[in-house]
Amino acid sequence: MTDVVRDAHQRVRAAMPELLDWHSTIWNLAEPAWREYESADWYVRRLRAEGFEVEAGSGGMPTAFCAEWRNGPGPTVLTYAEYDAVPGNCQAADVRPGSRPGLSRFAPGHTDPHSALGIATLGALLATKAVMQRHGIGGTLRYTGEPAEKVQGSKVVHGLRGYYDGVDAIVSFHPHYLLPLCNTVRWDTHCGAYYSRVYTFTCADPQLWGSAGGESPIPASHSAARAPGANAALVAMYQLTKNSQDAMAPAFGGWSLSEAVLSAGHATADNLPAPLAQIQYSWRCPDLATAEQVLRVLDANARAAASAAHCALSTRWVARNRPGLANHAMAEAGWRNLRRTGAPRFGPEAVERARAIQATLGRTPDERPFQAECERLIDPREAERLLRRVIPPEQRNWTSDDYVEMTRYAPTARLYVARPALAAGGEPLPPWVMNALGGMPATIGPTIDVAARAVAGSLLDLLCDREVLAAARAEFERRTAEDPAPPLLPADFHPPIDLPWPEYVTTARGRDWCVPAGDF
Repeated sequence: MTDVVRDAHQRVRAAMPELLDWHSTIWNLAEPAWREYESADWYVRRLRAEGFEVEAGSGGMPTAFCAEWRNGPGPTVLTYAEYDAVPGNCQAADVRPGSRPGLSRFAPGHTDPHSALGIATLGALLATKAVMQRHGIGGTLRYTGEPAEKVQGSKVVHGLRGYYDGVDAIVSFHPHYLLPLCNTVRWDTHCGAYYSRVYTFTCADPQLWGSAGGESPIPASHSAARAPGANAALVAMYQLTKNSQDAMAPAFGGWSLSEAVLSAGHATADNLPAPLAQIQYSWRCPDLATAEQVLRVLDANARAAASAAHCALSTRWVARNRPGLANHAMAEAGWRNLRRTGAPRFGPEAVERARAIQATLGRTPDERPFQAECERLIDPREAERLLRRVIPPEQRNWTSDDYVEMTRYAPTARLYVARPALAAGGEPLPPWVMNALGGMPATIGPTIDVAARAVAGSLLDLLCDREVLAAARAEFERRTAEDPAPPLLPADFHPPIDLPWPEYVTTARGRDWCVPAGDF
């Protein structure tokens, strides 16, 4: 280990109490996609206090930011924060199931957890800055705040707006979520395409199907026959899509489709047919051809549903991402630094908390309750070999994550560090378990520590070793020439921040989640 990397490790270790306090702040804010107002503001204030120049609201996204710090001439390296939470996962940092105080279980919570992702990379960033100052290392640190990862929303916008231009290398980190990608680096099989689109049905003239009769001055009285309204169009599309999903794309290779109904607030409109209804479809595919095929079927279903329900149809992209590109030179740099840090080790307090959760679940507590893979490294090539066992040989990409857009702008390494996960014991665990473990300082601390040190070491290697950087750039240029997929959205694409995404609200009734605070 070089002196500069050793210095970074020591700085991260010294900062861990503060990093854990910061993590608790973001974890408890738990703001969902496109509505991370307080979380983004916290990062902006923190980075400015640390001497970074910060643009708040970067790319036209109110909860995004771009921070930069320069230390003379040298390479520009980038890492980033995510901080969006997921509605319906409001779990307290406790060994028992239960929402955070004062909130419904339908409110958001950090599932992956992005709270740890952001604080780990922030810890790495600040350690790298301090080491650059102490050792006279030239270069620029760029740090972006990436909202709405759960709908893969911001990175495509930052890319289109030029925020990744001029970057020599990017280090991406995510807490592990899927074996064998645990304490390792992506090698060849990176994530695939992700499309997300909102279909809006509007019914401006529901009365045109009939009249109330000559005795009524109101053309569409309570008993009149009329077009059924936008809700009928939404339901028709939903059912058409369920009926046609098996025929959209081949069942092998791993693709998925999910939907979400956006609220239009018609609950107190009595008998009036809904004038507006919106449904969001998101699909993950291994390649663009499959993604486009799914798109064609969805669009056809939407047109048919709109016609049947006497509605107008409009569409809006939320995200449209390209499959990722591998970079072995970058992966080697990341793997070298994971070997330097070693895998997370969960101490006595973490073990005690995990055993208490096992007791809550009615299980006999284990001596070592955590999944064994959480506490050991796996070589990227071995992880690749295991991953390929379930993927068709001709398939190049698998599942999806929006870091893939970054791989199209600069050489990128994708690091995974274990998040705390209990051994399943042959049966699935309820989701609250993973969510709770992600909020306890004792259990999430090892993830933040290892990730911050590994990312800091990777950034410093890239700043100091020009041969690694040159090899990464040459490989990047070769791979982009072999697969020159242009951006899938126009340069002037407007991020969908105005859509009715769920959020916390403050009214005369106080601060609440967008659904009632009482469980039902």
